[in-house]
Amino acid sequence: MFSKRIYVALAALFFSVQFLSAQTEEEMDSLQVPNQQEIEHLEAQKQMIINQEKEKLKEEVQQISDEISAGKISKEAGQAKKEAAAERAALNIQNKTSIIDNEIALLSRGENFDTKSTFFDNDCDDFWDFDCDSKDHERVYDKRTYSDIVIAFGFNNAIIDGESFNETPYKVGGSKFFEIGWQWKTRLLKNSNAIRVSYGITYQTSGLKADDNMYFVKNDELTTLEEYDGVVHKAKLRMDNFVIPVYFEFGPSVKKNKGSYYRYSTQHKFVFGIGGYAGLNTSTRQKFRATNTEGIKFEEKIIDNYNTENFIYGIGSYIGVSGFALYLKYDLNEIFNNPNVSQHNISLGLRMEL
Repeated sequence: MFSKRIYVALAALFFSVQFLSAQTEEEMDSLQVPNQQEIEHLEAQKQMIINQEKEKLKEEVQQISDEISAGKISKEAGQAKKEAAAERAALNIQNKTSIIDNEIALLSRGENFDTKSTFFDNDCDDFWDFDCDSKDHERVYDKRTYSDIVIAFGFNNAIIDGESFNETPYKVGGSKFFEIGWQWKTRLLKNSNAIRVSYGITYQTSGLKADDNMYFVKNDELTTLEEYDGVVHKAKLRMDNFVIPVYFEFGPSVKKNKGSYYRYSTQHKFVFGIGGYAGLNTSTRQKFRATNTEGIKFEEKIIDNYNTENFIYGIGSYIGVSGFALYLKYDLNEIFNNPNVSQHNISLGLRMEL
């Protein structure tokens, strides 16, 4: 019985040694066998660089030809510029592809080269730039659409039919607005960033704070301001909307050519936008805080439509530098439905793209 156990143990030890030996040989072989998939990927990157440089040279030559046709430069000067551009493109191809050739040579000799350390992957250095693939980290050659968070806030009031703005029944400092949303911005021209269109979805909240001890009262189809018998501390009507804004944006930019890709930057540049928005009113409420005639303080939040319009639409504009701008918007829809007096929200404040 004892000898059988010894034979079994020896047999198990023998097979274990054989298995470990085989595993070690496989691991050694795997270190010596070139990573063909990685080599093919590098070859594809090499061809991509060549194609991009050729395309860039083609555009530059066409631009020089246009300058010759327009009489801006002579044929001799144009030919010299074309030759210089061709030489520059050839050097770019040679310098960039030589790095890849060195990587391929290392992999062909079985070296365990970490391709994540190449300049292709270290290229992902722009904040909020999501065009780097999670696996290969390759830049999109021409990225025409960007996205941002947009925040705006400031003063809100109303333009009332038949009354001057100086006679508004709403407190100027107490009536405010706030917006937050997500926008996409797309370049419209192929070879210029002078005109962009921005679009997205935005949450708006606009407040009108009653003045002179008044508060909002709904009487059937009419919404009016009435004087309170006690003391009004706060009577504010708040309207919440979800809208889709569309703006055309104009302004200069700088083209940054980084070899394998290029970008247009509006950093520290003047911007001007004009457009509009449309959407739906999702809720209306009045926050009413007062002291009644018996000296008792109370607060109420009255959720009611107060005869406000359901469909919201208007125009807006902004002007500023980079992502900070002075912002003005005006609701073309009336605040309250007929037969109420015609009133339109108007807002002025600061707009930021983050």
